[in-house]
Amino acid sequence: MQKNTNSLLWLWLSVLIIVLDQISKLLVLHFITFNQPIAITPFFNLILAHNPGAAFNFMAQQGGWQGWLFGIIAVLVSAFLIRWLYKLPRAQVWLAIALALIIGGALGNLCDRVTHGYVIDFLDFYIGNWHWPAFNLADSAISVGAVMLIVDAIKNRDKYEN
Repeated sequence: MQKNTNSLLWLWLSVLIIVLDQISKLLVLHFITFNQPIAITPFFNLILAHNPGAAFNFMAQQGGWQGWLFGIIAVLVSAFLIRWLYKLPRAQVWLAIALALIIGGALGNLCDRVTHGYVIDFLDFYIGNWHWPAFNLADSAISVGAVMLIVDAIKNRDKYEN
């Protein structure tokens, strides 16, 4: 019997991200009124926002077809990253965590697109009157995973160039 040496075991992290993301969005839908911010600190609000576009409301005003496009992209990217996890040696923990975070975030937002037709955002950071675009836990997981991929690429650039 051959020992499993790939990194697919990290998919538990993807599932955890999806579950936490969806629970947080259900709570926001239940307790927060649409577009009515709740001040938490002098630089942070909770706000229920609907994002039919991509990150930072990119292409949000395109009439609805973009939701299908971003859904298809989420499925394709997730499939590619799961295959990468399958081929990734178990010893490459940092990279496996990065991929699992991105998968979880992409599929968490995909759940919103399928059930609501848009992504639910609720984290609103700001300075004065300037607000960073609202985002959610899935977006955070994607961002952290992407930064981890960049760090890995920089740290291991000699290995990847050969």
